[in-house]
Amino acid sequence: MGTGFEFRILGPLEVLADGVPVEIAARQRVLLASLLLDANRTLSMDALITRLWDDAAPPGARNTVQNLVLRLRKALGPDNPVRTRPEGYLIEVGDDELDLRRFTDAVDGAKEALAAGDTDGAAAGLRAALALWRGDPLTDVPSEQLHRDQVPALTELRLAALELRIDTDLELGRHADVLPELRELTATHPLRERFWAQRVLALYRAGRQADALAAYREVSRLLADGLGIDPGAELRELHQRILAADPGLTTRAEPVDRRHGNLPSELTTFVGRQRELARARQLLDDGRLVTLTGPGGVGKTTLALRVARQLAGTTPDGVRLVDLSTVDEPGPLTRTVAEALGTCDRSGDVDLLIEHLTGRRLLLVLDNCEHVLPPVTALVLRLLRATPGLRVLATSRQRLGLPGEQVLRVPPLPEDEAVRLLSLRGAAATGDFQLTERSRDTAARLCQALDGIPLAIELAAVQLTALSLDDILGRLDDRFHLLTGYDLPAGPSHHRTLRHVVDWSHELCSPSEQLLWARLSVLAGFDLAAAERICADAELPAGAVTAHLVNLVNKSIVVADTRDGPARYRMLETIREYGTQRLAEQGRAAEFRRRHREYFHRMAATAVSENLGSSREVEWQARLERELPNLRLAMEIGEDEPPAQALAALEIATNITRCCFYSGNMNEGRHWLAHALACGPVLPPRPRAEALALQAYLATMQGDQDEAEALLAQATELAGAEAGATLLFGQGVYALCAHADPASLGLLTRAREGFTANDAPGDAHMALIFETIAAVFLGDRDTAERATAVCLAEAEARQAAWARSWGRWCVGLSHIWHGNPADAEPLLRKGLVEQRDIGDRWGPAWGLSALAWAAAATGRPERAARLLGAAQRLRERAGVRLIGLFREAHVTTERQLSGALGRDAYLAAFREGLDAEDGISLAL
Repeated sequence: MGTGFEFRILGPLEVLADGVPVEIAARQRVLLASLLLDANRTLSMDALITRLWDDAAPPGARNTVQNLVLRLRKALGPDNPVRTRPEGYLIEVGDDELDLRRFTDAVDGAKEALAAGDTDGAAAGLRAALALWRGDPLTDVPSEQLHRDQVPALTELRLAALELRIDTDLELGRHADVLPELRELTATHPLRERFWAQRVLALYRAGRQADALAAYREVSRLLADGLGIDPGAELRELHQRILAADPGLTTRAEPVDRRHGNLPSELTTFVGRQRELARARQLLDDGRLVTLTGPGGVGKTTLALRVARQLAGTTPDGVRLVDLSTVDEPGPLTRTVAEALGTCDRSGDVDLLIEHLTGRRLLLVLDNCEHVLPPVTALVLRLLRATPGLRVLATSRQRLGLPGEQVLRVPPLPEDEAVRLLSLRGAAATGDFQLTERSRDTAARLCQALDGIPLAIELAAVQLTALSLDDILGRLDDRFHLLTGYDLPAGPSHHRTLRHVVDWSHELCSPSEQLLWARLSVLAGFDLAAAERICADAELPAGAVTAHLVNLVNKSIVVADTRDGPARYRMLETIREYGTQRLAEQGRAAEFRRRHREYFHRMAATAVSENLGSSREVEWQARLERELPNLRLAMEIGEDEPPAQALAALEIATNITRCCFYSGNMNEGRHWLAHALACGPVLPPRPRAEALALQAYLATMQGDQDEAEALLAQATELAGAEAGATLLFGQGVYALCAHADPASLGLLTRAREGFTANDAPGDAHMALIFETIAAVFLGDRDTAERATAVCLAEAEARQAAWARSWGRWCVGLSHIWHGNPADAEPLLRKGLVEQRDIGDRWGPAWGLSALAWAAAATGRPERAARLLGAAQRLRERAGVRLIGLFREAHVTTERQLSGALGRDAYLAAFREGLDAEDGISLAL
């Protein structure tokens, strides 16, 4: 990922390109700092607007952001790492290219050294980390939002690292060395008790008992005056030990290993999870019960142990781990907790357990709670109520459900962390495994196929001793047999095969939940309506589906997204494949695949009648985009499928093709039509002819002229004398675009009339759009004006946003073609805004082309060249080549611009426009 850049935000914002400073303007510094704070993660447009203007965003803020991105890219140069994504922007930086990342990695390394007993190494690592700070962060970035919401978090990272470094110095006996620094820190941060505790301890160890007590009195007064509170438990305990002349205070600080209690030593390097670590620590600061939830193998235990190690040094009575994997009854539960705490009593008496914990400040980690939830919740509730110094960190596939519980769902690893884990574990397993530029992409695809689940990735890494990444990726259809690894003792806490992990989750579900899990596996993401319609029957009534689905979500089998609109659900691919196997074992896989296909067959048919040319077209397009994975599954036809199912798959393909024009999924439309047609003679001639005509239409729009002509010939032969509206439409579009044939106007008119007679308003309006384009290009001015007025008026009457944008495009095109190009631009820009706002991935290419023609016709050749370049990039993304009519228009404009600018200047301006998003910003 290296780019030759170095970015620094731990102080004033600095950018170096190959060691040379890069000047960044003020507003662009806000944009760059915002992206760097979320480096390698997409930052949404809304988040960027908030960071740039807080709650006072100006009109047109989205366009302004796009312009700022354009300027930032220019400032950083042609190899800049700023990337555009559908939902926003991100900046790609390598591990060594951002000082914040180097800082956090160094701090994590120091913590690992500390956990391993290497205090000297930890101290050196923390000094190296803190040396990266050049002052207060982002002091030259003019953003109130960043300074209010982001900078304090950065500052807290630095202070926490300082506290830890001073702890290591005290551990190493350097109490005299740190006293001047601690005097300054307590003056700068007078209410930060940790610095005061360190200062008091350092003074006492330096033989200055009176000064240590004076420092305690000073912080007590400051806290009382400033906050009206007494010192915390750590300071109070330290004060009492000084008064009692505790001999333990005159030696080094309490050994780290003692505070780590019974935590097991880490056997492997901890990878990533910085956000989750910070969030877990914050939740434990804010409350006393935190539960880490998530599916099996996602890394809950590993994360909990790392959090516990990080908190051990600041928890006076340390940390204790209780592994509940082998416990299944209330009596053994309490005895297991007592044993982990090191009490003498093993009777299982909760009162004795409470007596042991009274007065202690301790973190209790309860691991693997899901199978003993009732007794665990009862015990935790009693302990928390009776012992205020106790905090509990639990791991469970299901929340405990107690008052005050804070839940942190542990997500799968993001791609970069997953690939890093695979690389590290692969190197450990083989001794010489390394990722190359080619294999990194395969590794990323493998990690994605494994859902980013750490256990699955680690088990895959074990296979690298005998298999390649490609071998493993190609065999994941049998992942439960493939992914076995370590030979460890049996038991839930030692599940070392993927099947054991998922089997354990399955056993925790009720029979009805297991049934629903298997049936949901036919869905690739779903809403509640689909789950009820497809999965319900007499054995599993529709009224019970919701309750069981909620339970599956709570048990981390199903992931729910409830943030916006109706809830959306999905299963990780590993969980889904397990359900598929269970459904096959029940002998009902074919039945529920059929029910799935019928449901989405109805949806696609409804989409055609309610999509293009209606007020619901944007809503339906979004729904089809959301359900595209399910539609793909529904179109998958095997050789043994009955004819009715093959026909249903073909009809789904033809229906979504009718709706794919503005989604830009033309390649996919052609693929699925070809796939469905491959079923051959079992399909009736008429739907086959219709599918061939739609294939020809898509081939025409993508500039594949020979393919379109061949497909139309096949469709015409199949249809015989009765050419339907779809075939007329395909013939008309081809005649217009490929040959500028005046006959196209008549063909498209007949197609529109046929669609109208067949009650297909969406298809009829699509035919009207092309009929209008034919009138503009091939007719006179009066013909063009009449046709464009009808097209735009019909779209307006239907309140159809996408159709209206094309109506504006047709009117603008008419102005350009018939001598009034200055009037075209406002209409074209309005249409472009509408298409951008609804996520059209096809229309903007033609909007930019038309704006380029208008700019050329009004004497602005450089602008026209840049717009042509942006249009070309959008066409490339959609896999489109210009042919016939549109190619002629492009070539004519290109010649005009080359003559006005000179060939070299034209090409330079054209290449400058090859960033499509910036081209849209320019156009607007």
